[in-house]
Amino acid sequence: MAKYMILIYGDTQQWAAMTEEQWQAHHTGHGAFMAKAGDRLRDGQQLDQATVTTSLRADADGQVSATEGSFLGAKETLGGYYIVETADLDEALELARLLPELNHTHSGLEVRKLAERG
Repeated sequence: MAKYMILIYGDTQQWAAMTEEQWQAHHTGHGAFMAKAGDRLRDGQQLDQATVTTSLRADADGQVSATEGSFLGAKETLGGYYIVETADLDEALELARLLPELNHTHSGLEVRKLAERG
């Protein structure tokens, strides 16, 4: 068994424009994902808005500076994640395909295996 992180990205302006009915359908989709994942689901959280993000960077001299906003400064931001434990990548991708973000052209998913360190 291996652990995979499913990272959920989207355009915050598009999410903000969703109606209450769209949000209800969205939450129902996440509920269906969690039910299907069952005991393979290890963790998952929605992140707060990217507007309340603080990014830290160090320069060549080791001086750390804090900046308001996302590290990448991209239109799409990380909105949440799930960690699943599955037999392989194919099984993790099968679960990820159930997430409602794939029903929106302004969002997407990234599935990455967690590194195993001894």
